[in-house]
Amino acid sequence: MSAALDDLAHRLPGLRLLTGQGDLEHYGRDWTRRWAPAPLAIALPATVEEVQSIVCWANEHHVAIVPSGGRTGLSGGAVAAHGELVLSLERMNRVLGFDAADRTLTVQPGMPLEAVHGAAREHGLVYPVDFAARGSCSIGGNIATNAGGIRVIRYGNTREWIAGLKVVAGNGELLDLNRALVKNSSGYDFRQLMIGSEGTLGIVVEATLRLTDPPPPAQTMLLALPGMDAVLAVFGLFRAKLALQAFEFFTDVALKHVLAHGAQRALDGEHPYYVVTEFDAPDEAAQDAALAVLSEGMEQGWIVDGTIAQSEAQAAALWRLREGITESLAPHKPYKNDVSVRIGAVPAFLHAMQALLAREYPQFEVVWFGHIGDGNLHINVLKPVGMADADFIAQCEHVTKLLAATLKEHGGSISAEHGIGLVKRPYLDSTRGAAEIALMRGVRQVFDPNGILNPGKLFEPA
Repeated sequence: MSAALDDLAHRLPGLRLLTGQGDLEHYGRDWTRRWAPAPLAIALPATVEEVQSIVCWANEHHVAIVPSGGRTGLSGGAVAAHGELVLSLERMNRVLGFDAADRTLTVQPGMPLEAVHGAAREHGLVYPVDFAARGSCSIGGNIATNAGGIRVIRYGNTREWIAGLKVVAGNGELLDLNRALVKNSSGYDFRQLMIGSEGTLGIVVEATLRLTDPPPPAQTMLLALPGMDAVLAVFGLFRAKLALQAFEFFTDVALKHVLAHGAQRALDGEHPYYVVTEFDAPDEAAQDAALAVLSEGMEQGWIVDGTIAQSEAQAAALWRLREGITESLAPHKPYKNDVSVRIGAVPAFLHAMQALLAREYPQFEVVWFGHIGDGNLHINVLKPVGMADADFIAQCEHVTKLLAATLKEHGGSISAEHGIGLVKRPYLDSTRGAAEIALMRGVRQVFDPNGILNPGKLFEPA
């Protein structure tokens, strides 16, 4: 295989190639930490032409490629454990253009989401997709997984904001998809097909993003609730009477870990459930309406306590209680499930899920939280100290199989926003039918005839 790398270096003398052990470990894994990284090498192209040349080289030498962004994924989609070439897009991280008439921003795929937010603000606009990993995830990775986050309730997922894409397909062809058109009824929309395909059809090398007006001034509120049914009741109340920008819930167990990680308690006492919500508050009337809704929730017994942020710093402190959960759990090597059901199916699914987790995980600490407004729940099972990794994962996967069956009964998905990758691959058939999976395989064969792009991800190898 060294001869193949020598050929690549000869073809692209300006290409940055890394082969040091530290680099192989760093670039060969994502946040799952379940597979030992073992890539062939790391390629860091700086141009579209270099990406195309690498893909053509890989086809000739039958070398698999793992496209790589910020590697913040939680499903093993960016893992390189079997001698693949990691193609990191981190050097392709610039703004390429802004169109004031169309209100679009064209960027390279390695640009961090937080930098995209900053670039949009420079033009008095916003790119509204947002989540806690904004500082380290890349826009290319967001597109590859159709990332959602904390403001889906207002703005939708990533795919709603992608006006156009340039993609290097698995056969080396450069595709210019949709060209940022608002209306385009000229056949199949391959742009949408690429979004959420986890790098198995092509490598995003340029993205044109739709921007929008900044939201009106908002207020952030933290609520303490007595039970899960109250979370759903409060969501219904707030959605009906306030213009919500976000509505996130977490449990007392999650709060315990975030506080231990350095966050500050915002409400006295201990309560089983919490909600952090953000809503439009452009004037005094809107603020009064929010207080009235809070009072109504308390009168109904759905809300036990609550506080409204009085400054941006206080709002950030309240949001940290929700956004700091994933980071606070990382030292415990959690096994993660990221699931979704229709909003209307949330109550029945939650009761079924809680019964399943209580029955199957009596000896494990389970931390869960989620975007209740879009039906997305995150379940984190913490590994007990001293338990072997293999034993822990085996037991968790047994429960995931049962959870997948429960999701199927309720019409849900085993992956809401993290992708399938390696972790959820065995459970894809709980979300997709056999005929649908067969068509997905056929699509992949068309775009990547030699199967070099992220092989083994999404579904089992043929």
